[in-house]
Amino acid sequence: MVASLDNVRGLTLAMSSSAFIGSSFVIKKIGLKKAGDSGARARAGSGGHSYLYEPLWWLGMVTMILGEIANFAAYAFAPAILVTPLGALSIIFSAVLAHFILKERLHMFGVVGCILCVVGSVGIVLHAPKEREINSVEEIWHFATQPGFIVYSCVAVVGALFLIFWAVKRSGHRKMLVYIAICSLMGSLTVISVKAVAIALKLSFSESNQFIYVQTWFFIFVVIICCLVQLNYLNKASMIRHTDAKASSQRDYLPPFFGPPTSSARRDEVGLRACSPSTPAAESSCECLMRLAVTPSAVSHTGELVSWMEAC
Repeated sequence: MVASLDNVRGLTLAMSSSAFIGSSFVIKKIGLKKAGDSGARARAGSGGHSYLYEPLWWLGMVTMILGEIANFAAYAFAPAILVTPLGALSIIFSAVLAHFILKERLHMFGVVGCILCVVGSVGIVLHAPKEREINSVEEIWHFATQPGFIVYSCVAVVGALFLIFWAVKRSGHRKMLVYIAICSLMGSLTVISVKAVAIALKLSFSESNQFIYVQTWFFIFVVIICCLVQLNYLNKASMIRHTDAKASSQRDYLPPFFGPPTSSARRDEVGLRACSPSTPAAESSCECLMRLAVTPSAVSHTGELVSWMEAC
């Protein structure tokens, strides 16, 4: 394939977009971790928005916006089949930066996945078809209203609503897959809308104003809604891993009666000592006190329990 000038521009913009977006995930993750560790407000993983008060999260957000602008511009120059797969390169940037900055170890399956992303992206770039020239947003609207795409859009919307209003309430706070599925479904609808808006801008600057058409504003509305939904659930998914890791580390010093019930008085004694004010990290585990206070095994240790409460 002989690359056209527009395809080269689109390729350059798409790759720079992947670099910005991949970096933004790591920066926002640092901000989310700081917001979660503060404990002042509800965490993103449990439905809160404390990350909005964290400057690092906003720095990551600005970086992501720059990447999305570059990605948006890429759709105006290159076909969607070329630009969209290159978004997978952001995974490579995120994985490498997370390995060195967040100290998140990349396992063998992760390495294989990154290699497959690179191979797939290169293959698509080398064999991307020439884009059909589009002269108005109405042409894109014609393609978007074909029966096949309408059926897919309905299935994607219904699937996303099902996950948001049913699956999230039952298992979303424990299963990252639910949040990722929501982002993926909404992202699939974003591609065609972003392509339409990008072409509308390109044509408006060069030939004719495309913003006189209702279809253009409909595509803009879809882009805004889809992006907001993806941003919300992507933050929740990013926070889940940190919350789970933190909970796992706290189990090392939680008393035995937080686990399965036991009739052993010796275990109760050891557990109470583990939660005593003199124990390292006791200051950060005052939450366990409230749960400890209502357990039957704490009745025989009332005096020690009161002193623990006063220390907290």
